[in-house]
Amino acid sequence: MRTRIKICGITRASDAAVAVAAGVDAIGLIFFPPSRRAVNMNEAGAVGREIPALVDLVGVFVDPLPGQVEAVLDQVPVTVLQFHGNETALVCEQFKLPYIKAVRMKPGIDPLQVDHLHPNAGALLLDTYRQQEVGGTGASFDWGLARAKTRAPIILAGGLCADNVADALAQSDAWGVDVSTGVEVMPGIKDAEKIKMFCRTVREFDGQRRAC
Repeated sequence: MRTRIKICGITRASDAAVAVAAGVDAIGLIFFPPSRRAVNMNEAGAVGREIPALVDLVGVFVDPLPGQVEAVLDQVPVTVLQFHGNETALVCEQFKLPYIKAVRMKPGIDPLQVDHLHPNAGALLLDTYRQQEVGGTGASFDWGLARAKTRAPIILAGGLCADNVADALAQSDAWGVDVSTGVEVMPGIKDAEKIKMFCRTVREFDGQRRAC
């Protein structure tokens, strides 16, 4: 199995270029103004121009206002949507693009229930819950919860970095990983060496798993 890698919270075209060269599968752009990693249309367009075929450009939204997603899709070559709020399946599916449903893992949240409520989601992204923050917390949760037998493949997020991603994958058996804070020097500004090291660590883990 090959672990999919998504670098989220990209705000600069130069960081996107580094991530693509490092072999990521997806780049995440955040269209949620309160986020410290939110992008405007000009920034998003510049990042989009760095994304080649076979690498997904993911547009991340949190309970978007009417017309917000369409406005982005009109100007940015987004190929996958990610919804990080309380969106219903009807809301997520109306744009006719593959989508990821994020699950903020607070006590009592069951990934199996979210999977049932979103039968057409392309993946579930399990992230750390913090009341005042939606993603990008830099904190982890119990990675073993990602072993839930969901229909949709699971992407693990929250507090990942090169130092712990191999352990996280061993505990979670996740299909993919999503990193933002763990490859940054400050919110929205990525570190090229941290991106390269993160990707290299994931690929080394995959190689060791295949050898077993």
